[in-house]
Amino acid sequence: MCRHIARVGPPLALGEALSAPEHSLFRQSWEPRRQRYGTVNADGFGVGWYADGDPVPARYRRAGPIWGDLGFTDLARVIRTEALLAAVRDATEPGADGEAAAAPFADGPWLFSHNGAVKGWPGTLAPLAQSLPAEELLSLSARNDSALVWALVLHRLRDGDGLGQALADTVTEVAAAAPGSRLNLLLTDGGSIAGTAWGDTFWYLAEPGLHAVLASEPYDDDPRWREVPDHTLVVADRAGVSLTPLKEPLA
Repeated sequence: MCRHIARVGPPLALGEALSAPEHSLFRQSWEPRRQRYGTVNADGFGVGWYADGDPVPARYRRAGPIWGDLGFTDLARVIRTEALLAAVRDATEPGADGEAAAAPFADGPWLFSHNGAVKGWPGTLAPLAQSLPAEELLSLSARNDSALVWALVLHRLRDGDGLGQALADTVTEVAAAAPGSRLNLLLTDGGSIAGTAWGDTFWYLAEPGLHAVLASEPYDDDPRWREVPDHTLVVADRAGVSLTPLKEPLA
């Protein structure tokens, strides 16, 4: 399991969103308040952000815990951005891919994160893996469930699906193939954010016309945080937030 967060809004330093709040992602890495599965997220972390005039995001990822990385502290203090996606990782299974397995995954303008686990991995998703073009399958970012889920999402994005549609269709497809999976996904293109609540906590904070935040859990005690119902798609930008129920696949 993991904790993750995405934000769009007026420019701010990475640290203002990721480490300064009382219950920030930084603190959640060892002391989450609402994590249902596991408690310590020490198996890697990453942050992606967008610079002015550049649609392709930058990333900083490491295989170790965020609290032990002094470089992140410096970056978070000086880098300002209007959009970011960050995650801390609690690996479902041991792996050898190091920081390559840490979110956010990226391609073109998109950043992606998966909080959860695919039930019965890897066997349950073998048929879906076979549905991908060989070139895309051979280009997997890492050898874990999150990387394959990302490949399925990315295939839909490249085919022209919007953020929300790509996530919704991927979640229902994976849930049908691997019942009992936890599939809280988070995706951004730097202008909008989409996420799914499927098996774990998910929250949003929005001030229409100003900013929107989607996160595994609130980073402070602002009463305006709202919990997303399970099996729900959330799409957000500076204008506001929309919630759409997702149907659970038939058994």
